[in-house]
Amino acid sequence: MKCLVTGGAGFIGSHVVDRLIQSGHDVVVLDDLSTGRREQIHPAALFYKVDIRDSALDTIFREERPEVVSHHAAQMDVRRSVRDPLLDISINISGTINILHCCVKNEVSRIIFASSGGAVYGEPQTIPVVESHPLHAACPYGINKATADEYLRYFYDTTGLQYISLRYGNVYGPRQDPHGEAGVVAIFLQKLFDGERVTINGTGQQTRDFVYVDDVVDANIAAIHQPGNTHAIYNVGTGNEIDVMTIYKILASQISPALEPHFGPPKPGEQQRIALDCRKIWGELGWAPKTSLQAGLAKSVEYSRGLHQRLVH
Repeated sequence: MKCLVTGGAGFIGSHVVDRLIQSGHDVVVLDDLSTGRREQIHPAALFYKVDIRDSALDTIFREERPEVVSHHAAQMDVRRSVRDPLLDISINISGTINILHCCVKNEVSRIIFASSGGAVYGEPQTIPVVESHPLHAACPYGINKATADEYLRYFYDTTGLQYISLRYGNVYGPRQDPHGEAGVVAIFLQKLFDGERVTINGTGQQTRDFVYVDDVVDANIAAIHQPGNTHAIYNVGTGNEIDVMTIYKILASQISPALEPHFGPPKPGEQQRIALDCRKIWGELGWAPKTSLQAGLAKSVEYSRGLHQRLVH
């Protein structure tokens, strides 16, 4: 099968590319390298440096003829979406619609969309949150991810383009960028290995559903290979609420136990609690997370320690 992965030089996308190639698929990567890294692209993948809003996209689709698209390219900075919602709309809605048009014109059978279970629901009425929970995003990023889900439905209804939207929890693991807007695990690890005090925004009691990147890749592979005519939305998480302070304590205990964090003001657009109910994806795709929090954090520490040692030497 030929698969096209947008954002394939980024954190999650590059892991998806690796797994697809390991499974024997042909892979095309589209990435503008604004946040992705060229060195993270698997050498067996065919790479195009291109923005998903670019009109040249149709030519690439026409030449490569992918059967499935995994769409991970996005403006993913929640705080930036608050500062500049027009940019978020341009990339996360207009860029996604450009991808969808290319899929339809070039007879792609299915698109897998990286959505956000941590942003589209807003402050949950019940926890863990099911996919039918009302959407009440607290930031433009969440609003635009939810809007993209509606465009997926619209394109399915009008063109038959199959889709699976995966609403990720807070994904963490190797290759996550600690700079700019990133997951707290990557930010905490960089600060701790540099011997710097971490600033925790708010009280540290805000909760997230932390899911390891390899488990997220498993969900993508299951979605790609799901048989039949598919049009569905699934949460991808663990169902567990873990507060940010707990994450800090686990990581600090392995790196610099005596280093205490600072506490800063909460950031606009960030919610207080979330955990995702994943019974639907288990029932329909047979997916469930395999990596415990302790094991995933240990792997993240090991990766960051090796990266830190290479930079130091």
